[in-house]
Amino acid sequence: MSELTAKRIAVKPAMQALFLVFRIGSERYALQAIEVAEVLPRLPLKPIPRAPDWVAGVFAYRGTVVPVIDLSALTFGLPAQARTSTRLVLVNYRPDETVEPQLLGLILEQATDTLRCNPADFQPYGLDNRQAPYLGPVREDAQGLLQWVRVADLLDEQVRALLFPSPPLDPALLEERP
Repeated sequence: MSELTAKRIAVKPAMQALFLVFRIGSERYALQAIEVAEVLPRLPLKPIPRAPDWVAGVFAYRGTVVPVIDLSALTFGLPAQARTSTRLVLVNYRPDETVEPQLLGLILEQATDTLRCNPADFQPYGLDNRQAPYLGPVREDAQGLLQWVRVADLLDEQVRALLFPSPPLDPALLEERP
């Protein structure tokens, strides 16, 4: 074994993770790729009456009804722009370890890039934004700041109960109502 090979083996590489990078307006955000189940083109959605404005609706995906939120509308009150790069990203939503992950759709603008970096590169940005607990630490690079969106913190208890009732509603019971 050469000396160079021995040094490479001895040096432990920094832990790298893959992130899906997207934009809300002109700002950059990232989701950890291990939370992403699938990236789809934007699809037609069935609206949910009396849901918050940022709940975009639901759609059928492989026999399951999946709720979808518009992250731009949730964060800044403006719906995502309909661009060719606007995607419907399915994530494994799991608010805590006691529940099984469920699919949640996110409408994301310019969700076309990925980034591989050390998660430790993201640092707290010093603001206590309790209105948006899903907005995590930031990472600075040549393009500016990139903010990590934490999937588990996207929904508060009230919206979670609307989108993921527990126990799930039985469709047969819904048909019996007058």
